[in-house]
Amino acid sequence: MKVMIRKTDAGLSAYVPKKDLEEPIIGVENEELWGGSITLRNGWRLVLPDLPRDTPLPVTVEARKISDED
Repeated sequence: MKVMIRKTDAGLSAYVPKKDLEEPIIGVENEELWGGSITLRNGWRLVLPDLPRDTPLPVTVEARKISDED
């Protein structure tokens, strides 16, 4: 699924256009963000692609949903 990752005043956020859903990112598997999973406030876990550490935000990526606690 397409996901836009961006920085907000409160931290990192993920927007899923197909679901019209924006949630704060509350957990990251890898400190550099890319190539690991992230956890959204609603319980979703998404795997992000392996991108360079200095990838500028905002960026839209193809992510894979691996968990849905909602």
